[in-house]
Amino acid sequence: MHPDVSIITLNGKAPRIHESAFIAPGCRIIGDVEIGPDVSIWYNCVIRADVNFIRIGARSNVQDGSVIHCDSANPKHPAGFPTILGEDVLVGHLAMVHGCVIEDRGFIGLGAIVMSGAVIESDGMLAAGAMLTSGKRIGARQLWGGRPAAYMRDLTDAALEDMQQGVQHYVHNGRAHKAAVLGAPEA
Repeated sequence: MHPDVSIITLNGKAPRIHESAFIAPGCRIIGDVEIGPDVSIWYNCVIRADVNFIRIGARSNVQDGSVIHCDSANPKHPAGFPTILGEDVLVGHLAMVHGCVIEDRGFIGLGAIVMSGAVIESDGMLAAGAMLTSGKRIGARQLWGGRPAAYMRDLTDAALEDMQQGVQHYVHNGRAHKAAVLGAPEA
C-alpha cells in the first residue's frame, strides 16, 4: 500500500481489502469496509464506515474524489443504512454515495448523489449530476436523471455493453496504476 493511503481501524473494525484491489494515493478507508477482488478506488476517495458497514464487490470502481458513507441506526430505521455496491459497479468521479444499495452492474454518473435508503437495481443507471433521493429505486435497465432524479428511459443492450466495457477498462487501468504507484511491473 502506498504511504499516502490511510487505512484506519475504528471501533475494533479494520478495513478488509483484497490483495488484487488498487487503492490510489490520497484515499482514506475507515472502519467496517470490505473491498473485493480487482476493485479500483481512485485518487482522493473517502470510504468511511464508522456508523454502519460498506461492502464493495469484485471489479467495481470508485472514481477520483468520490465519497462513500453509510447511515447509522435511528428509531425509524433500527438497522440504519449500510452501503453495498455489488459486482461490476461503476461510480463516476466526485459522486456522493450514502447508505444505499447499488446492485451488480449499476452505474452512478459523474457528480451524482445517491441518498440513504435508495436502490439502483442491476444494470440501472443514475445520470451525471443527478440526485437519487432517499428511498427511491431505479429499476433494472432504467436510466434516471435530474435533481431530484426521475425515470428517463430504458437502457439499450448497446448502453449496457458500453458499461461493461467500462468495467473491464477500469480493471485493466487499475492494474496499470497499481504497478506504477508501487514501482513494480504490471500484473
